[in-house]
Amino acid sequence: MSTFWSIATFIVATAVSGAAEQSPSSLTERVDMIELNHFVDENGREVFQQLIFYDWSTQEKRFHVRAWRLVKKPSQLPTRRWNPTLYECVWHDDGVRKMVTSSSMRETWSQQDPERVNREFLSEDRRIPLWDPQATQANGEAANH
Repeated sequence: MSTFWSIATFIVATAVSGAAEQSPSSLTERVDMIELNHFVDENGREVFQQLIFYDWSTQEKRFHVRAWRLVKKPSQLPTRRWNPTLYECVWHDDGVRKMVTSSSMRETWSQQDPERVNREFLSEDRRIPLWDPQATQANGEAANH
């Protein structure tokens, strides 16, 4: 019987470690630019803040949106790091720590949503997702928002 329990323990341990590999506890991605956009109404009052993540298209010579997300709390705002020099945004979705870094960052105030405007140049279905879809599906996350 001890051989049976050894094999059973091995199978369970392998299954558990395999599941852990499919559900990463941390995801990191680098983009060419992070934008912190303050969307304001006609009176200049802030309606919402959003983070927009871009990559540069050498072919079209413009930035293309990869993903965006609403800022839900101050800890999600871009942070400047000095060694190495970069900006980073960090948040948690379903127990997974997500971090996006970039060497460039801009802050804008607008009455037009830059992410929606960018759809005129690159439709949402042609965007390169930030995360591997299998990794995000394993954690029950919808799209990039």
